[in-house]
Amino acid sequence: ASALFSLASDENAADKVGEQLAAFAAAIEESGDLKRLVRSPVFKSDDQIAAIDALAARLGIAGHALNFIRLVARNRRLPALTGMIQAYATLSASAKGEIAGEVVSAEKLSVQQLKDLKAALKSSLGRDVVLTTRVDASILGGLIVKVGSRMMDNSLKTKLSNLKIAMKGTA
Repeated sequence: ASALFSLASDENAADKVGEQLAAFAAAIEESGDLKRLVRSPVFKSDDQIAAIDALAARLGIAGHALNFIRLVARNRRLPALTGMIQAYATLSASAKGEIAGEVVSAEKLSVQQLKDLKAALKSSLGRDVVLTTRVDASILGGLIVKVGSRMMDNSLKTKLSNLKIAMKGTA
């Protein structure tokens, strides 16, 4: 991720590459078939690259971002790709004086909810926060927000788990 960021920065394309990588990460998150393709060692790297090329053409991913994803696939490191994309986002945000963060919610957040969350984080942290979002229905409700080394877990799943532990302690 750092080598890609350095290369993209040298060519003044860091934002464009970041947007393309984020689009690819979102596609992985939304598609169960694509998740299996990326995470499973059963698929040959040539098959993975062919699928990546087809998806990239549809998403408009080209240049450095596409070459990076192909390289990761060729080296059989696709299961680590989402972490690499997050590392790229962190480097990009840091270069702009921003903080990268992740929000996990039970349902897809609206644009207004994201805007409100970013504003609340900015007032709390004193810097702009670039958020990536992920949907995980297993948290039942609420949010899990990770910014830097901080994590705020306000999910219903965690609250119910804590209540269960507290109830066992009083019995």
